Amino acid sequence: MNRLARLALALGIALAPLGAHAQTLQQNNEVMFQQMQQWRGLSAATMGRIRAIFAGAPHMGQGNPAVTRHPMTPDEAAQRQGGSVDSVRRAYRNARFERICGHPYEVPLYDPATQTPEDATVCAFMFEYPNVPLVYPVTWVRADQAVALCAAEGARIGDAHEWEGAAAGALLPPDYNFALGSQQAMRAWHNQHYASQSNVYSIGTWRRGVCATGSSKTPGCNGGSWSGCGSNTYPAGSFPQCHSPLGVYDIDGNAAEHMNLPLAPDQMASRGSRTLGVTEMKGSWFIWDTVRAHEHWARWRAPFWHGSRVLSPASHSNYHLGFRCFRDVR
Repeated sequence: MNRLARLALALGIALAPLGAHAQTLQQNNEVMFQQMQQWRGLSAATMGRIRAIFAGAPHMGQGNPAVTRHPMTPDEAAQRQGGSVDSVRRAYRNARFERICGHPYEVPLYDPATQTPEDATVCAFMFEYPNVPLVYPVTWVRADQAVALCAAEGARIGDAHEWEGAAAGALLPPDYNFALGSQQAMRAWHNQHYASQSNVYSIGTWRRGVCATGSSKTPGCNGGSWSGCGSNTYPAGSFPQCHSPLGVYDIDGNAAEHMNLPLAPDQMASRGSRTLGVTEMKGSWFIWDTVRAHEHWARWRAPFWHGSRVLSPASHSNYHLGFRCFRDVR
């Protein structure tokens, strides 16, 4: 009996056979919570706050079990990397980065041209939330819920320039042209400013098959409904080459990610804002090798899709949209 099976037995959870999809969302979430506590060392108090947020979100988790068909299991992902699930999870830990960031599975963000990792003042989750390798990412999460979940463990949502720095391999100073006055104008200015980098991805030049981008939509996926569209993601870290030069995984592929786009200096999460800006959805997702749904590169900023304030209870959620957290370290 493997570790997950023993855990499920202790919790009174009946695991579905491999390939079956009989577990409920709540059962899947409970297993995920236990994995977070075991592998990330989160306290019982922190897990209590996280559970309370999930309890108020009927769809938030790793996808609707009735329709989700993950293309790879955690065991299969581990076998591809020559080990067991536990050994792969141990291998992803980095003692140097843990000394800087204070937590496992977090990496420092900095500019390698002028800094070392020890100069970093912010760290990023290595993997999409729940930030445990070989665990499926959380989807069906609104931006305001992402903010709450990061805050529950002393972290925060990232500003757009921080996500872009994590993807491109160099965290640069904030570059928001607030004087332009609108998201659309700021986006156009930014994308033109970085146009020379439009072929730079987290993995350098784009290559098919390197990231978690070879899955497919649920047949008949009808515009993004809970009942019709599965979160057909891969376990986080299934593709060990899919990381940025700073060691941030799955920025390309798997789930797209919520970020904060500030429209004024007092909306920057990196400066402690409690009001925040508007939603910025980053990255590609699990069908990218077959459906290039839109332009995308490391420092690209998206149109105002499903736009709202980050903290709006009406902010967008869907079957391929997740998030990762960032943490200030000084």
